[in-house]
Amino acid sequence: MRNFQTELLPEGAKAFINGKWINASNGKLFEVNDPYNNELLCDVANCDVQDAEIGVAAAKQAFQKWGLETTAKERSAILQKWYQLMVQKEGQLAEILTREQGKPLAEARGEIQYSASFLDWYSAEARRIYGQVVPPPVLNRQHFHVREPIGVVVLITPWNFPSAMLTRKAGAALAAGCTIVAKPAEDTPLSALAVAQIAKEAGLPDGVFNVLPADRENTIEISKFICESQDVDAISFTGSTQVGKILLSQSASTVKRVCLELGGNAPFIVFDTANMEKAINGLFASKFRCSGQTCVCANRIYVHQKIHDQFVEGISKAMSKLVLGHGIDKKVTMGPLINKKAIEHLLNDAISKGAKIVLGGKSKPDTTLFEPTIITDVTPEMEIAHTEIFGPIVAIQKFESEEEVIKRANDTRYGLAGIMSCAEAAFGGVKESGLGREGSIQGIDEFTQWKYMCLNTS
Repeated sequence: MRNFQTELLPEGAKAFINGKWINASNGKLFEVNDPYNNELLCDVANCDVQDAEIGVAAAKQAFQKWGLETTAKERSAILQKWYQLMVQKEGQLAEILTREQGKPLAEARGEIQYSASFLDWYSAEARRIYGQVVPPPVLNRQHFHVREPIGVVVLITPWNFPSAMLTRKAGAALAAGCTIVAKPAEDTPLSALAVAQIAKEAGLPDGVFNVLPADRENTIEISKFICESQDVDAISFTGSTQVGKILLSQSASTVKRVCLELGGNAPFIVFDTANMEKAINGLFASKFRCSGQTCVCANRIYVHQKIHDQFVEGISKAMSKLVLGHGIDKKVTMGPLINKKAIEHLLNDAISKGAKIVLGGKSKPDTTLFEPTIITDVTPEMEIAHTEIFGPIVAIQKFESEEEVIKRANDTRYGLAGIMSCAEAAFGGVKESGLGREGSIQGIDEFTQWKYMCLNTS
């Protein structure tokens, strides 16, 4: 086995089940590659349905103690220790993240800080999962509402934030008393495995947190199993709307709770009265995080026709300062794409229908780097005008009136974000951007269920 060398993966890139590092039952491996040049990082255990069954069984057994016999104070202490270890190991975690995902090292450090913040937040929230005393409608009764952990939870996490999306879900689930089987994206399993190692060091009991790496083909089969399994009580998924719909449909047979954080298509509107510097800085910050590969990136850029040329000139200057390269290089400010074929298709479609390239528009040979790109004269019949881009393309559309642009901005089946998220805020989508909320006190709701109790006091 060829392994990415780090002390956070002491047993190599194996599966982590019931507190132990184990090989996949089938003995098979799959490759994790550097997204910059496709060079091999390591071979990873390629889990299948049999391993998923073992992982779910371990989580179910561990729930009897973690969910039913561990106090909120005890869970809080472990989450706080986990947070502290994440902070201490920030540099190591950031390097792993950059190697497998590609984002610049400084940005990777930011993600690790963001990841740790959820453990810190939910270490406190674990002790504040309150119930209710309800006034009864008749004498000689007492009514109570209490919140109980929902049970075994499967977390399916994406490649663009492989650490943060895991801790955002896991922090809330563990605080509530649930146990976990995590299924990381096939492109970025190492971050999840490293987080599992730190959880073990923090004192999380065996079986409470399990990680199953798998390639794309096995992931499909594992996902189908967990949706249909009666031993899985809830699923939390971050990823594409297309896959979210499949999971929701497959979970209907067991009527399990499904929390979905799906695709977005955020509008960014610049009126002719806007502060130009703030508008440019705002777009730059919201568009180029993770090379434009986030569900909260601004996609549909609407600029008033009176200031269109001025805005294009300003954002061009800002974008020209981006430095492309391997994320491990400290000078680099924008790393590679996981998949550049999708944005190449969107760009080619737009150009064929009359859009004009103002800046960039090319990929770098022998890498997955793609130049920061601006296109203008974008019209509604172009795919890029209504499709989540997931890449560093600023596609600008002109508008004339406030009424017109508000109508166009709302003309979408997505509704996810206009701001960045944080541990203290509830994050989630409407329409086809998802179900449920993550972060804040609302994040606990996805992993608890209310129990009503009625006592006769006569």
